Amino acid sequence: MSEQKQAEQRVVIVGAGMAGVQTAVALREQGFTGPVTLIGAEPHQPYDRPPLSKAVLLGKAEDSAFDVDFEALGIELRLGLDVTGLRAADHEIDTEAGPVGYDTLVVATGAQPVTLPGAEGVPGVHLLRTLDDAVRLGPVLGRRHTVVVVGAGWIGAEFATAAREAGCAVTVVEAADRPLAGALPAEVTTPMAEWYEANGATLLTHARVDTVEPGRVLLADGRELPADAVVVGIGARPATGWLTGSGIALDPSGAITADERLRTSLPDVYAVGDCASFPSARYGERLLVHHWDNALQGPRTVAAAITGSADTPYDPVPYFWSEQFGRFVQYAGHHADADELLWRGDPADEAWSVLWLRAGVPVALLAVGRPRDLAQGRKLVEAATPVDPARAADPSVPLKAAVL
Repeated sequence: MSEQKQAEQRVVIVGAGMAGVQTAVALREQGFTGPVTLIGAEPHQPYDRPPLSKAVLLGKAEDSAFDVDFEALGIELRLGLDVTGLRAADHEIDTEAGPVGYDTLVVATGAQPVTLPGAEGVPGVHLLRTLDDAVRLGPVLGRRHTVVVVGAGWIGAEFATAAREAGCAVTVVEAADRPLAGALPAEVTTPMAEWYEANGATLLTHARVDTVEPGRVLLADGRELPADAVVVGIGARPATGWLTGSGIALDPSGAITADERLRTSLPDVYAVGDCASFPSARYGERLLVHHWDNALQGPRTVAAAITGSADTPYDPVPYFWSEQFGRFVQYAGHHADADELLWRGDPADEAWSVLWLRAGVPVALLAVGRPRDLAQGRKLVEAATPVDPARAADPSVPLKAAVL
């Protein structure tokens, strides 16, 4: 794209989280000279989310604003502005402050937490998705309240960890038979259930919430749990409701179905981060990745497509991490179609990992307190390097030394 054409091309990015911010920054890094506008629904300076369940929640940091000089980069910020619709034929989005025209639009609106039916508006019920959520929850931890966490997923475990660190009494309620039931197989997550009790938290599985009232949670089996506060962490859905009627292709979950270069079904419209799925040639299926690394990596593909600086499909090895109950948990890859699972170490120990293979080739790795396994295993997954299963299952053998 010529400089003159770039200078005339207006890029509007909807969503000022990691994916939106990184798209704006990547455009400038890749030499884009045209106007870039970043629209965020929240009034705060754009910020990073992972610290919300850790440092910000525990009062160790006031916020987690990105260290980006938007003014110096020539990026216009429009914050505290809700976007309500997209009219692709007019190349305009509708906002509370009126229409905004674009030449290229990037949708980076992320995901919104699933609410607990019947709990909306009940005093003491919280979500943990935004800076305001973390700020509201800080005093709850400070007063060492009795807390019930609904959902033993990643965010539930991280909040329970912080609440125990703050001295709260914590009960985690999970409808499934184990933590992380939707994310990992039973043989991997069953040992994790013991982490809760070992850290003074109570984990109730096969437990469904019937009613939430001020001061208590009633379970479907009749049990009553005292609760000064209730924190709901039962998943998130793509924040794409504002695209209804736009003609953009969405899947049944509400995710935008982007192509391998993160282009949507509408002309001049891209989608990146938690709100969009993409086809993975590496794994042979469409992936929807609700994790920080995807929101960091995807914007480079979008910026390259907009500037014409590269024409490379987006096909990452998904990666995420979680800090819970004194453990650093990392995962790389996608294990859905693996045909072999190898343990490296004993899950009763503090550190262990699991390697998934397909036809002898690593496709995913979970590492608990074994960062070297993660680093080496991730490279093997990226390069599709076959390994010797016997050596790969020996925790004393570095993974890079298990290569055939």
